Amino acid sequence: MATLPNPLPLLDLPPGTLVDTTIDDPWHEPLLWYADEPAQPGDWARLRATGRPLGLLPVLVDGGRRAQWPEDWDLNPAGTSYPGDHDAEDVLGEFWEEYASDELEDGAEWPGLAPTPSASASETPDELAAEMADQLAEGTRLALVPARRSADIPAAIGWSGPLNYESDVARLCTVLRSWEDRFDIRVVALGFDTLTVSVGRPPTTAAEAGALAAEHFAFCPDNIDAAPPNGLDAYAEKYLLGQETWSFWWD
Repeated sequence: MATLPNPLPLLDLPPGTLVDTTIDDPWHEPLLWYADEPAQPGDWARLRATGRPLGLLPVLVDGGRRAQWPEDWDLNPAGTSYPGDHDAEDVLGEFWEEYASDELEDGAEWPGLAPTPSASASETPDELAAEMADQLAEGTRLALVPARRSADIPAAIGWSGPLNYESDVARLCTVLRSWEDRFDIRVVALGFDTLTVSVGRPPTTAAEAGALAAEHFAFCPDNIDAAPPNGLDAYAEKYLLGQETWSFWWD
């Protein structure tokens, strides 16, 4: 995806691992670097200041209970398209048509994209992401990924976390781009099958949250199914209204 030379092999980075392991053969260049030592508060902001001018963005990586670090993630960059080649509303609408009739009781039609909330956080999106990263640092490690925008980080490494739901993660990154534009999200953490984003412009009314809940269902139905009480209205009230962190998990 990157149009400029990958700077990762040229940097003098702290002790860590350059990952080129994929589900098939080794990739022709490192997909990411991640640190040997656990992340500490303040690391995210420092790493972003170093990497951003070079086309590198930070993300926390989480090995989970099974200690599955990125070289064990079945990365598939060869099977990943480019997020800019898709349309967020088309992607979400397709998912909605495929899953809503079976998993939602009311059988509602796809309502379209939610409007941009009127209010935003006092911090910039990157400041908020750094705060969230500090809060999530325990048990994770900092990584650097060659990517131009935060929403593209999963596609840049060929992340396969949602494989059982969508084999081309770039389609989901298209949605993340739209959320980046409308909700000031930043990709903060990735695990084997988990994704966490900070939200600089969360919904502040029940109507805003309700409209967004449909997008979250289309993006990751497992979130609604695994977050009792089930149903979009309950999910919107508990997990979206005023919430500055969104987390996703694919079965």
